[in-house]
Amino acid sequence: MKKVLLGLAVIFLARTGTLAADRWVHVKVEEGGTQGETVRINLPLSLAEKVLPAIHTEKLCDGKVKVGKVDVHDVDLRAIMEALRAAPDNEFITVESRHDNVRVAKAGGNLLIKVQENKETAGTKAKTETKTRAETVNVTIPIPVVEALLSGAQDELDILAAVRALGAGGVTVLVSVDDQHSKVRIWVDSRNTME
Repeated sequence: MKKVLLGLAVIFLARTGTLAADRWVHVKVEEGGTQGETVRINLPLSLAEKVLPAIHTEKLCDGKVKVGKVDVHDVDLRAIMEALRAAPDNEFITVESRHDNVRVAKAGGNLLIKVQENKETAGTKAKTETKTRAETVNVTIPIPVVEALLSGAQDELDILAAVRALGAGGVTVLVSVDDQHSKVRIWVDSRNTME
């Protein structure tokens, strides 16, 4: 039975062109602690392109997610995205507080979001306080992917278009999360394995 399933998988992958030149999305989650679990996912983007249109649920249908009524106070997200695309690389928003630091920037054709949580811990007996980084979240989204997400109707995100846009780019680390308990990394490249 395993040989039959493996054969069918090879035929499917060969027919969709994923063995030679497809791009892959990888997800790696490493949990610390006593369990120490690691989860690895390697998914060809062409598989996602074929599967997304086959899903028909209340919120996800034909590769598009209905977001319903999102109150953005009459803000045209598509116009903002166009202005951001045309703007030079820059750090647009920086928020530094006692609890976390947030940075939103554009660099190299990507929208960058970085959040560093500051965890205050008690210092020495002299009651001095020191800050340690409890969690860091980095999100990198290529501008064409954001534009593809917003290419549908006002009340939807076009996930299928975003997947196709991801397929056109280079190696991209989309998300990395690092805290004292776990590490998460999501990236896209042309390799079918993580190693």
